[in-house]
Amino acid sequence: MSATGAGGNSQVSTRLLLAVLISAVVVAVMNSSMVNVAIPVIRRDFGASEAQVGWVITAYLLLYAVGIPLYGRASDVFSLRRAFALGLVVFALGSLVCAVAPSLPLLVLGRVVQATGAAAIPALASASVAKILAPGERGMALGLIVSSVGVGAAIGPVVGGALQQLAGWQSLFYATLVLTLLLLPGAVYALPDTESSGDRSFDVPGGILLGLAAGLFLFGITQGQGAGFASFSSWGSFVGAAFAAVGFAWRITGARHPFVSPSLFKNRRYVAAVIVGYFSMLANVSCLVLVPLLVSQANGLSPAATGLVLTPGAIALAILSPLAGRLSDRIGFKSLIYAGLGIMLLSVLFISAFAAGGAPYLVAVGMLGVGVGFALTNSPNVNAAAAALPREEIGVGLGIFNGLFFLGGGTGPAVVGAFLAARREANAGAIDPLYQLGAAPFSDAFLLLGVALLFALAAALGLPGGRKAQVPEG
Repeated sequence: MSATGAGGNSQVSTRLLLAVLISAVVVAVMNSSMVNVAIPVIRRDFGASEAQVGWVITAYLLLYAVGIPLYGRASDVFSLRRAFALGLVVFALGSLVCAVAPSLPLLVLGRVVQATGAAAIPALASASVAKILAPGERGMALGLIVSSVGVGAAIGPVVGGALQQLAGWQSLFYATLVLTLLLLPGAVYALPDTESSGDRSFDVPGGILLGLAAGLFLFGITQGQGAGFASFSSWGSFVGAAFAAVGFAWRITGARHPFVSPSLFKNRRYVAAVIVGYFSMLANVSCLVLVPLLVSQANGLSPAATGLVLTPGAIALAILSPLAGRLSDRIGFKSLIYAGLGIMLLSVLFISAFAAGGAPYLVAVGMLGVGVGFALTNSPNVNAAAAALPREEIGVGLGIFNGLFFLGGGTGPAVVGAFLAARREANAGAIDPLYQLGAAPFSDAFLLLGVALLFALAAALGLPGGRKAQVPEG
């Protein structure tokens, strides 16, 4: 089984290509999730405060969010092989800096370098599938990439905990370094040396403004979570993000060779897919953060038991994502996305009304529904975004899509966490009239996620259905 690259000069094995892309995504996601479990030990070793050691996570997230759209545009201008290989090399270099860092500032610097390279992986993995495979063949491949995100997130804490116990937190970065270097030859061999057939200009000011808008927005969220959304660092970042976004809009309408054509944001099908991705990811990640807090505080479950509550949903996501992607190639996107969002909505409402503060198995049933719904939504939605884009803007379009997708994942837990704290302080009854248990703030938080999913359902009205979905615009 093979596919022809955009340049038309080489044949690559689709299976080998997917194996490389999936492995790279697993390593990148695993790197992020396994480092999270090492934060307490890193803090102790460097004698740092919680705020100081938090930059090990925050710096990575900021550069990750900024880098994804930039790599997406790079895939439209430069060779997929060279851009992906460059990302892996920088990722490996950052891992080495982290592994040998003698101080917290150097560790944070290493994380910045890591994220600068790691951002290439989700951006170029989706772009590679969209550029190399025909529109009716992308769904299964995109679904496998989505599944690999879940696999990396699930095994990261397990691998991280084991390595840290055996060889210290530095071994996490050495492991990432080794795995990345092993992937590099495979990426050079499997990815085609595509060349852009159109404009090869790269609008640096436009890319910087877009990156600033994303980075400042995420920084405002992270600061709001710690210092409060009324703090200057939080609202000041939001103001800066707004100015950067306005500057980006001005730049792409006035520049001779803009970072992205303004017509991209007039593409109703693409914008609908972006909004669906943002709010569905917001709801999914928020559930993954809320549930451990809920079952540990309301039910007194151990971390191991908490993992069991989350396991059914994770398994469903891993199994169903490729199937949903393949099905979207055959029947279109809209019906699957509506079904998935509907299942997610019913699941969070079920947790809000009947499971929050109740038996843990009820929470597990709700999370199973969230996993099934997210699987039915996500792969077809990525497929819909790719199908809506003209070939010359697939890279930058999916880069912006993935950037906002991950921003949704960063926004949700902070906003929902602040809402949860506010409801606790109010010490009022549950908003949900069906709720009769003793964890009202959690019930309210899951109800808020239902509102986010309603926004996603409304946005999905702009998506095409049936065979019409497979005809790209432009």
